[in-house]
Amino acid sequence: MKLWNSYYRAKNIDDALHALSEAKGPAGIVAGGTDLLLEMQQGRHDPVELLVDVTAIPEMRVIEIREGQLFIGGAVPISQIVRTDLVNQHAQALVEACDLIGGPQVRNTATLGGNVAHALPAADGTIALLAMGAVAEIAGPQGLSQRPLQELFQGPGKSSLLPGAELLVGFYLPLTAAGQASAFKRVMRPQGVALPILNMAAWLARSGDQIEAVRLAVGPSGPVPRRALAAEASLVGRVPDGAALSDALDALLQESRFRTSPLRATEAYRRHLAGMLLKTVVETAWQRSAA
Repeated sequence: MKLWNSYYRAKNIDDALHALSEAKGPAGIVAGGTDLLLEMQQGRHDPVELLVDVTAIPEMRVIEIREGQLFIGGAVPISQIVRTDLVNQHAQALVEACDLIGGPQVRNTATLGGNVAHALPAADGTIALLAMGAVAEIAGPQGLSQRPLQELFQGPGKSSLLPGAELLVGFYLPLTAAGQASAFKRVMRPQGVALPILNMAAWLARSGDQIEAVRLAVGPSGPVPRRALAAEASLVGRVPDGAALSDALDALLQESRFRTSPLRATEAYRRHLAGMLLKTVVETAWQRSAA
């Protein structure tokens, strides 16, 4: 059975949207294709009439400072994000997350836009972007718009992007200022390329010896990628010592929805790992913020 009937390489955003709107049946967007094509081959994604390749769209292949923010195009390969100085300077958690996605061949092909659009609850790039406060840029029939990253997810593997009508162009991230830093950590099975048992990212800003602001994201902690808002609130205004981290962990465990996965880990083990990861990412970000 054919997985698609037609393939089109779009030249720009308008070209891609036009191709999607003119498709005579279901259409899919492909960049790296490391998730989509595998799912189609395995029967976990229905065949499509048209595949629209977005890897030649210039606006989706850039990493640059734009309007006082860091912009990362949705079709930028994961490996390019890891080795780009701008991202290392302003989004270290994202670099650490991207450096753990798949193996070298996957990272050379897969894209950050695909990692997010796939809408998995523990996608490494997505968890890091949530902690970084990223905003997604979306192209649709009404032009370009921006949405908080959290609004892109409706359930495991289910994105809110309108099929055949909307395109994830890229991401805006705040620039890192003095006294700010981020970190990412995950625990995975020994083979090293499986989805994480648990991952976590932190961004924080310090004021003297206290945490002035903090963002935490953890996955999988429910059906969609999410921030740990109660844990964040418990850390603000405090020194990140053992007592503060203990209170933050209590808050995180109450708000998270860890579950047992027969292929990966039990709920109890994930709750145990949450404490280890929380301590690691907060302390690492705290130390980096003093540099």
